[in-house]
Amino acid sequence: MFDIGSTLREARLRLDLDFPELEERTKIRPKYLRALEDERFEILPAPTYIRGFLRTYADALGLDGQPFVDEYNTRFAVGEEDAPVRSRRVPVQRRDRGVRESRIAVLALFAIAVATALVIAAWRFGGPEGETVPGLVSQGVNQVKPKPAGAGQKTRLAVRAVTGGSWMEVRAGSTAGALLYSGTLERGQRKTFEGARLQLALAEPQNVSVRLNGNRVDLPVGTTFVVTPRRIARTTS
Repeated sequence: MFDIGSTLREARLRLDLDFPELEERTKIRPKYLRALEDERFEILPAPTYIRGFLRTYADALGLDGQPFVDEYNTRFAVGEEDAPVRSRRVPVQRRDRGVRESRIAVLALFAIAVATALVIAAWRFGGPEGETVPGLVSQGVNQVKPKPAGAGQKTRLAVRAVTGGSWMEVRAGSTAGALLYSGTLERGQRKTFEGARLQLALAEPQNVSVRLNGNRVDLPVGTTFVVTPRRIARTTS
């Protein structure tokens, strides 16, 4: 175990760096840098942010950021994970998807039954033997092909720093998913990510422009977001 705050402070003083200089390097506000050195984690955003800030700040000081993240997880992050939130949301999503798929299956079966009845009626009461009713059979076949809305779609997220830089973190799936990117997006830089579902965190969301599947999207108020093929929504704590 070691003291996170004093280790960061000693490294900063040893390099003779002040907070404005480090803000320029890390794109993290000075008040957050001071909070890291004072270990006042309660005034910082969500734990996901804190881990990213620690890693970025340590790297800017020439230190390995991972031990700082590990120390924070051991001493301060106990009970702060957002797994309960995910456990409440996932069953609802699965249940909703199951309901949609069931409805589509029922509609498809109904369409097939109607088409079959019409074909039989046309055969019994219609034209000469062997004559087919155009479109009826193909209509029944087409009804079983549509997939649920959104099935197989991928999320393509593009983030560009426009008016200034911003620290950014992107993960696959959930806040505990695979880390795709963590660092500072400088003004003019652009990053693109793909996946079924993404988690996005931004320190300065007002500085960036976001496109979802090629379409410009305005971010909702907040700093952490869940990104799906259809929309970008603010995560709830």
